[in-house]
Amino acid sequence: MTHGGAEAGAEPAPPPMMDRIARTIAICGGLFMLAAATMVTISVLLRWLLKSGIRGDFEMVQIATAVAVFAFLPLCQIRRGNVFVDTFTLRTPTWLNRGLDRLWDVVYAGFAFLIGWRLILGGLDAIASRTSSMVLAIPVGWAILAVGAMALFLGIVALTTARRLGRRFP
Repeated sequence: MTHGGAEAGAEPAPPPMMDRIARTIAICGGLFMLAAATMVTISVLLRWLLKSGIRGDFEMVQIATAVAVFAFLPLCQIRRGNVFVDTFTLRTPTWLNRGLDRLWDVVYAGFAFLIGWRLILGGLDAIASRTSSMVLAIPVGWAILAVGAMALFLGIVALTTARRLGRRFP
């Protein structure tokens, strides 16, 4: 995706290893969502046919969705797939748009690191206190830790995309 009138292909390719990791994590997130969708479908069918669905299905869907959302973010960032609002920068020079995009990538990285740090602390606390879901007693700390690790990876990806933008000023 290009932004602010930049030529297609003007941006350097992401580092291959980082791209592979982001794709692998996103595929895992997609598999989580596919599993959740399949379970919801089966649960709804069971409720319709037998008046009883899968016990605790909503808990599993909540956990899978949280993990999947954070699994998709690094790939979206590395491919520049986030939504751009360029109302005020539509007619500004490419170098200025790249500079603004770079700034926002750094801000995004900062928030991703902050969120990741707090999620990891929360996940460790949830594991230590044996926090679990209400119906199925699924330990939630490990999912929180996984989401925290993905948020930290997102921060690294956002810094990498900012660095890539900085290399290509005209």
